Amino acid sequence: MNRYTLTLLISLLATPALALPAPMSDQELMDKSDLVAVVRVLSVSCTTITKEDNSGQDLPAYLATLRLIDVKKGDAQKGDEVLVTWRAIPKDVVGPWTVNYYPGEVVLTHLVKRSGGVSYGSTWWNAKGDDIKAPESTDLPETPGQTLTAPAEPGTQDQHPL
Repeated sequence: MNRYTLTLLISLLATPALALPAPMSDQELMDKSDLVAVVRVLSVSCTTITKEDNSGQDLPAYLATLRLIDVKKGDAQKGDEVLVTWRAIPKDVVGPWTVNYYPGEVVLTHLVKRSGGVSYGSTWWNAKGDDIKAPESTDLPETPGQTLTAPAEPGTQDQHPL
């Protein structure tokens, strides 16, 4: 082994891996989730903005209200509304570590109860399936207290009087 190859090998072994961990299988997601359901995202609110220690970036935290359309696992029932929380990640982080929910989106998702049992979080970075109905926008609120609401769907509970 020449000197260059040895140096390259040592540097590769000494560098921390930045790759995403493997996605969970459908069965793992089901087993590790407290709630698995097809949901419609009714609203997303920005709850706070905190400065991330390493990057110094201002990162928003979110609270989404989801209506359950079809429950595959869990104690909740069709028509119930649940709260999901998450926090944005720094822009330079590789991979989809955060699962975002967008107003109006209809999607199958896997959730775990947060401590205290009031809200949920995504089970893993691949906890949300492909959109059943894509949102009109993938914008998220940017300031604390700002809420984006899904457009009303005609003939449903969330249709608002004019």
